[in-house]
Amino acid sequence: MRRAIRTLLVFFCAGLVASSCLAAGNYAARDDVRAFIDEMAVEHHYNRAVLKRAFTMARFQPRIVEAMQRPLLEPPKWHDYAPQFLSQARVEGGVAYWNAHAAELARAEARFGVPPEIIVAILGVETYYGRNIGNHRAIDALTTLAFDYPRRATFFRRELKEFLLLAREQRADPVALKGSFAGALGVPQFMPGSYREFAVDFDGDGRIDLWTSPPDIVGSVASYLARHDWQRGQPVLLPAAIAEDNLSAVERRLDGGISERRSAEAWSQDGAAAAGAPPDLAPDPVALLMLEEKDADGNETASYWIACQNFYVLTRYNRSRLYASAVYMLANAIRLTR
Repeated sequence: MRRAIRTLLVFFCAGLVASSCLAAGNYAARDDVRAFIDEMAVEHHYNRAVLKRAFTMARFQPRIVEAMQRPLLEPPKWHDYAPQFLSQARVEGGVAYWNAHAAELARAEARFGVPPEIIVAILGVETYYGRNIGNHRAIDALTTLAFDYPRRATFFRRELKEFLLLAREQRADPVALKGSFAGALGVPQFMPGSYREFAVDFDGDGRIDLWTSPPDIVGSVASYLARHDWQRGQPVLLPAAIAEDNLSAVERRLDGGISERRSAEAWSQDGAAAAGAPPDLAPDPVALLMLEEKDADGNETASYWIACQNFYVLTRYNRSRLYASAVYMLANAIRLTR
C-alpha cells in the first residue's frame, strides 16, 4: 500500500514538474501557441521562423500571473493616493522635462490642441518621466498573460498579436523590447494596440520610438488624447460651488466619488454650479467629482469639482477618477511652478 502511494506521488510530482517545465520553457512546443503562430502566418503573412524563435525564447512569468490575480481592494482615498504624484520632486521633474522639450511640446500643442503641462503630467504619473518604464521583456509578459492567464486571455492574445505586428513594423526584435508586467510599452506606457493606432512619428525618422525619442513620446501622448476627443482650449476640472442646503441631495448622486454626466444647467438647478467657468464652456454634459481631502488637523473633508469633457478624455488613458485628477493637479502644479 505504502509502495503504491509512493509510486502515485512520484508520478504526481513528475507530472507537476513536467507541466511546470513546459510552461516555463519552450512555448513554441505548445499546441495553442502553434495554432497562434499558424494564425499569424496566414492572416498577417508573419515569418514563421521569427515567431518560433520568439516563442522558443519566451518564458513563463508566475509573478505576473500572481500580480494579476491579487484580489481587488477598495480604491484608496484621494488624500492617500495623491501625495506620491504631487510631491515637490515630481513637480520639479515635470518643469525640467518641459524646459528640456519645450519645442516638441509647443509643436504638439499647435497640432493636437493638448497643453504641454497635460502631456508632461501624464508622463510624470505614468513613469516618472521615463524613470520607471518597466523591466519585463514584453514577449514574456504578453505570452504569459495570453496563454497562462485564462481570465483575460482574449484581451492579451489580441495585445500579443498587436505587439508582434508592432515589432515587425518598427523593425525591432520582439525578444528585446521591455515594458511593464502587463505589456505596456515605453515612457507613456502604451499597450501595443494603442501604440499601433495612436502613436506618431513626430521626429520624422520613419520609426515610432516611445522609449528614447522625446518628440515621438510627446507627440504620441498628444495624439492619443486628441483621438479621444480632447477639446482644445476647454477646462478639465472646475471648482463646484454647492449650496449647503443642497449638499446632501447632490452627494446622493455620487457613485464611487463621481456622478453621472448631466448638463451644466441641470447641475446648477440642483445647486451645484461651476465656479469660474469660461464664457465659451462647451455644452457637453459634465459630472460632479468628489475628492477626499484632509484639513490641517487631519480631519477628513471633501472638495467638489465639475468634471468636463477633457476629464473624461484623461480617463481613457486610465479609467480612474483618481488617476485623471492626479494628472490634472500635477499639470497645474508644473505650470504654476514653471
